[in-house]
Amino acid sequence: MDVILLVKAAVMGIVEGLTEFLPISSTGHLILAGSLLNFVGEKAKVFEIAVQTGAMFAVVWEYRQRLARTIKGVASERQAQRFALNVAIAFIPAVVLGLAFGKLVKSHLFHPVPVAMAFIVGGFIILWVEARHKRLYGDMDMQGARRARIETVDDMGPLDALKIGLLQCLALIPGTSRSGATIIGGIVLGMSRKAAAEFSFYLGIPTLMGAGAYSVLKQRDALSWADMPMFAVGLVFAFISALLCIRWLIRYISNHDFKVFAYYRIVFGLVVLATAYMGMDIWKD
Repeated sequence: MDVILLVKAAVMGIVEGLTEFLPISSTGHLILAGSLLNFVGEKAKVFEIAVQTGAMFAVVWEYRQRLARTIKGVASERQAQRFALNVAIAFIPAVVLGLAFGKLVKSHLFHPVPVAMAFIVGGFIILWVEARHKRLYGDMDMQGARRARIETVDDMGPLDALKIGLLQCLALIPGTSRSGATIIGGIVLGMSRKAAAEFSFYLGIPTLMGAGAYSVLKQRDALSWADMPMFAVGLVFAFISALLCIRWLIRYISNHDFKVFAYYRIVFGLVVLATAYMGMDIWKD
């Protein structure tokens, strides 16, 4: 058993769990972390996608009661049916575009420099959205401030779900952030921060678990039973770190905006671009 490989898998799992639900791009961070750790190659690419399933198990666990009620009531309760339908509608665009363009995107954009550029662009978009949100709704601590059009996920309609699903497709570009696209996009569409974040969590369950299963199945010939410990370690550490991150984020957004993540994206992206421009041999494709 390669202990160093297991340590790398644990680090990658922690990176995934801590970044999956924040608007800073888990895929981008996994690509950069993999470059720094020299955790690269076909198996590493499969791992980077599959390990996201561990983070999704954290969502399933944290929202197990809501999910259980939905599964139990989907045959007879209108609210459960509407919720399940919205998730299904939002999920479809990622399936279609992912199958159509996923291979092309991976071959051209899964590299540190494109990721860094997406970090920076995404950071400025978040700052623009937050400035717009403040103009429309005022400061978060203002009494009597204008309410969001969609306060909870149960207020969403099918068209709202479709729009969020289309926004999620932007995350095909590594460094964009699936959570960032859906949460920040949801805010633009009139969702409250909490509703946007929670729907992003729910939408991630079929999206990322499906992507992980598809990636493993497609690359099964390149994998062996000897790789199981590496995947198991990554999944466990992704689950634990993601669970902590989810609980922290829900508390955080009740009193804070997302500008700190925007500044982080811009600074981190500039650092990556600067080191790459100076020819520093720390990023490995």
